[in-house]
Amino acid sequence: MSVWTELVGQEPVVETLQAALADPAHLTHAWLFTGPPGSGRSNAARAFAAALQCENGGCGECHSCTTARSGSHPDIAVIRTDGLTIGIDTAREYVRKAALRPALGRWQVLIVEDADRLTDQAANALLKAIEEPASHTVWMLCAPAVEDVMITVRSRCRPVLLRTPPTDAIAGLLVSRDGIEPELAHAAAAASQGHIGRARGLARDPEARERRRAILAIPLGIRSLGDCLAAAQAINEEATARAAAIADVADERETSDLRASWGVEERGRRPAGYAGEASRLERDQKRRRTRLARDGIDGVLLDLLAFCRDVVAVQCASGAPLVNADVASDVETAARMWTPESTLRRIDAIVECREALDANAAAQLALERMMIGFLP
Repeated sequence: MSVWTELVGQEPVVETLQAALADPAHLTHAWLFTGPPGSGRSNAARAFAAALQCENGGCGECHSCTTARSGSHPDIAVIRTDGLTIGIDTAREYVRKAALRPALGRWQVLIVEDADRLTDQAANALLKAIEEPASHTVWMLCAPAVEDVMITVRSRCRPVLLRTPPTDAIAGLLVSRDGIEPELAHAAAAASQGHIGRARGLARDPEARERRRAILAIPLGIRSLGDCLAAAQAINEEATARAAAIADVADERETSDLRASWGVEERGRRPAGYAGEASRLERDQKRRRTRLARDGIDGVLLDLLAFCRDVVAVQCASGAPLVNADVASDVETAARMWTPESTLRRIDAIVECREALDANAAAQLALERMMIGFLP
């Protein structure tokens, strides 16, 4: 299985990257992978990185390909963040690495998974390394859209646009790679709305499917202001709890590592400078919790948006395929109870909530306002 196998529905992208491998004239030293969430931006960058190191263009079987897939290749560095931003210190660390010669491979490859989260200072720190890269260095930036990256950085990168993978392609991958039953694979692929990772999660996790069904039941359960407040609180608390479950483990590991690196004992003296590092780590951990909770809420909003989309489809485009075919009876009930105008009002409420959360509004208040828009 080659490194390109999992880039489902991205045939034009694969052709572009393979052409760059085949002809040095097409190989630039800075690439910008963009596309909607779940389209496989970072997967495409990782596959390309592996193919650059592979003498056979990404065979998937050699030592370079297998170590690249496992994340242990010494000449492929992935820059990611669990927080809201990638800061200048992190950027400078990888700029220094970019100047080193490859240890084993043919290229020094640096992948920035969330280039849209680079602070202005961090982006400026990367700029010169991208503008005048070492001859053996390739930068790969990933972001939802070209506009999400500082103009001076993106203007020096070759763009690669990924599309939303088709449902059938995602379902086929789930069947062939994960051994999922075809019917379940297709339902999960449709419900994921083109997000490969989410489709896999839905197909493999019965609890995830139950949570989704509970979310899709919310619109028909809104009858009063009390229902609105209760639904908003439930969404916020669920997202916060799930974020905490992930963050608690990471926080404990990072705090322990920091204490060990500074030689700090439980009740011993703190070396000079430790308090500042501990405070910085605490701020980063808090930002990570916020991001994880907001991501969880956004997943709920996307599910609700897909439900309302299906209602509009039933009301105005009879016969159109449904995203949430497994709850078709609820969709049809809502289509009878709501008017097309009121369905669009609910869609507007969801979109406004997402925009408010992007602007850092209080999650609970933004969700309550949205739910009020769901009242009959």
